[in-house]
Formats: sequence, C-alpha cells, structure tokens
Amino acid sequence: MPAEPSRDLKIEPLGPHHHRAGFVCGVESLDRYFKTQANQDVKRKINGVFVLVDPCEPAEVLGYYTLCATALAQGDVPVAARKHLPRYPLVSATLVGRLAVAGHHQRQGLGALLLADAVQRAYASASSIGSSMLIVDAISEQAAAFYEANGFVRLPDSLRLILPMQAIAKLLES
Repeated sequence: MPAEPSRDLKIEPLGPHHHRAGFVCGVESLDRYFKTQANQDVKRKINGVFVLVDPCEPAEVLGYYTLCATALAQGDVPVAARKHLPRYPLVSATLVGRLAVAGHHQRQGLGALLLADAVQRAYASASSIGSSMLIVDAISEQAAAFYEANGFVRLPDSLRLILPMQAIAKLLES
C-alpha cells in the first residue's frame, strides 16, 4: 500500500516537469488524454490543465482536472437556474472537462480536493471571462453521484450536471 500523501498538497498548472507517462487512474480515456494530449492542449490554450502534487515528490501527479470556456443552450438550463440568467440563446459557462485521481491515491478525498479547486478557479475567473455556471459531463453514474454529492444538479435524462455561479458564491461566503 502506498504511503499516505502529506497534507501539504499543491494544485498547480501542468508543466514540463510533471511526469505524465506513468499516470493511471483506471479510466482509459482519462489516462490517454493526460499522457498524450494534455500538454498540447495547454500549449494551444485549449484547456487549462491543473495537477495535484505532493511537494515532497513534485513531479508525481496525484490527480488532475481541466477547465475551459463553453456555452449551453438556454433551453438546456433548468428553469430554477434560468431566472437568474439573461435571455440570450447561449449561456456562458465553464466546463470541468476531465477530473481524475491516480489509482493508488483514490479514496483519500483527493477528487473532492481537485473539484473544490476547480470550483474556486472557475468562480474567480467568472467575472473576467463571463461564466454563469460550472458544467461537468460525468463519465458514469458513479461520477455523476460524486458531483451531485458536491452540490451539482443533474440536467434531466443526462450525465451533464451544473453548479450556478450564484450557488458557488453562497458556498464560498459560508
């Protein structure tokens, strides 16, 4: 069993010194993305990629997530959330495109730590880039349950979940 990571974990932008080749979370598409595409996405400014590291081993990636700007059709937004939005055809949002924790570090609360950082970063940038909500497209029912447990609301008949910026503001105030 691997040693428990120290409590001084750090989340930082993906850099060339981070080891990507050995990252394995158990979901092939998430592993492949991180090993082969994440670096290019950062260089092309397609996604922001953020990694969780232990400062004692700063090259080992314990987990990662991605953020990018997106838009959602007005009709796809739940009625309860629509009342706070302008009636534009598209609603600006921020997408958590991927979130993964290395297999040997799962079940230690690191996914929630990564998600909390994503929520804070998305909220901090919302007034600069214009974003009314955070969106995730869960990869499975288990992942959707994780996001729901962390305050996201599922859109009907899908694995897409949202968290309005107004809800995030209330969470951050408390």
